[in-house]
Parts: sequence; structure tokens; C-alpha cells
Amino acid sequence: MTLTAVPAAATEPSARFRDLLHSEWIKLWSLRSIRWAFLLGGLAIIGINASAAMADYNNWPHYSPAMQADPWMWGLRDSFTNEGGMVLMLVAGSMGAITLVGEYGTGLIRTTFGAVPDRRSVVLAKTAVVTVVFTGFGLAVVIASYLAGNSILAGRHADASLSSPGAVRVLAASVLLSPLAALAGLGLGAIIRHSATTMVTTAFVLLLLPNLFTERRWWSAAVNHAMLYSAWRRLVDSNPQYPAVLHRASVGGSWTVFAVWSLLAVVVAVVLVDRRDV
Repeated sequence: MTLTAVPAAATEPSARFRDLLHSEWIKLWSLRSIRWAFLLGGLAIIGINASAAMADYNNWPHYSPAMQADPWMWGLRDSFTNEGGMVLMLVAGSMGAITLVGEYGTGLIRTTFGAVPDRRSVVLAKTAVVTVVFTGFGLAVVIASYLAGNSILAGRHADASLSSPGAVRVLAASVLLSPLAALAGLGLGAIIRHSATTMVTTAFVLLLLPNLFTERRWWSAAVNHAMLYSAWRRLVDSNPQYPAVLHRASVGGSWTVFAVWSLLAVVVAVVLVDRRDV
């Protein structure tokens, strides 16, 4: 009698990272609120910035020659207002959180980890997709705000070209603000894992917390400078006339805050999702 070797049971091939990216891309765009958030949020941001440019256009004759010659370029200041930045952070932070807590809320996260037990790869794929998508959103909003604001101010010869001092820095910081806020929301979602609470916490951490600390005392200024919103404000502020009583952050330090926030958000999301029960 001839014995025939029975082949070992074929094992299921592990998912490739490219497949995980594709899966996370589909899940992100399957969110019904994502397109409306991008559309309405983008229009609100552009409208706020264009409104600031229009206000300065109308009030221009009443400004003193010194104000009109302000080296802090009007075309940059009005294209990236504080209010516009806050709305951008609110939209990106909220939607970034939803990409994770939405799966916990619906129970889809169990299906995901059942299909792909490597949780860390899943979260890294999610953060990669979130980073790309929200960078694109930030880029679109920033370009539209820049073009709208400067087209309005061009009538007063107050527009700023890309060769203007600090222009590239302002544009880059404003574009990056979107994915950084989204990653911060995702990180907070990994900590809280409850939609409503995560939304409130994200708004508080990103927008309200920086206002609790002033720049008049060193320790308070140090905390303020470590906030994402404060770092962005420093990077888009090219006004050399700064009160001597305040502790002003450096440009290099503000870029460092950007890098630390992004790295910390990803690490928190990967570690907590990997170690905590679903």
C-alpha cells in the first residue's frame, strides 16, 4: 500500500499594508458626514477669511499710512485668520475622531480586527489615510482662502505674493494644521472611545485649553506654546512688533510642537488600540 502525504492546511495570507490602506480609504469615504463636513467646513473657512479681507478693503482709506505699510502682509493675515484656523481645527479634529470612534460605536472595529488581528498595522493604515485626506483638505482650503483674500486686497495693492517674507511658512503651517488636528482627534478617540465625549474633549483641547494660559508668565507661556493652536498662530504671525512683556515662542519651537503633536497622536492611537480590549 502506498502512503500519500497529506499537505498541511493552507494558512490564510496576512493582509498587505496596501490592502489595509485601501480598506481604510473605503471606510473613511463611506462616512456619510465626511463630504458634508468638508464642503460646509471648507466654505465656512473660506468665507470667514474672505470676509476679513473685504472688511480691510472697505476700511483701507481710514487706515493710517503706517498701518497700510505694515510689514505684516495684509494678504497673508486676512487669508489665514484666527477664526478660520479655529474652524479648520474643529472640522478636522472632529472628523479625525469619527474615523476611529465611529467604528467602536457601530461595532465594526470587531469585524476589522477579526479579519486583521494585527491591530497596529490597522491603526497605522488609518493614520496614513487620515493624514493624506486631511492634508488634501487643508491644501484646498488654504489655496482657496489665499486666492480669495488676495484677489480682494489686490484692489488696494495690499495683496501678498508667494515671494513675500514668510508667505511659504504661513501657507505650509496652515495646510499642516488640518492633518495635525485630525490626528489629534484620532488620538483622543483612542483614549475616550465615545463619540460625544470625544467631540467635546477635542474641541476643548484644541481650541479652549490654549486660552487658559497667557504669555505674560514664563511657565504659563511654556504651556501655551505647547498647544497646537498657539504654535500655528506663531507660525502665521510675521508681525515683528510684539509686546516686550510677553514671552514669544520661536518659529523653530513651533515647528517642533507640530512634529511632537503628530508623533504623539499616532503613538497613543497605536498603543491604546493594540493593548485595550475592543
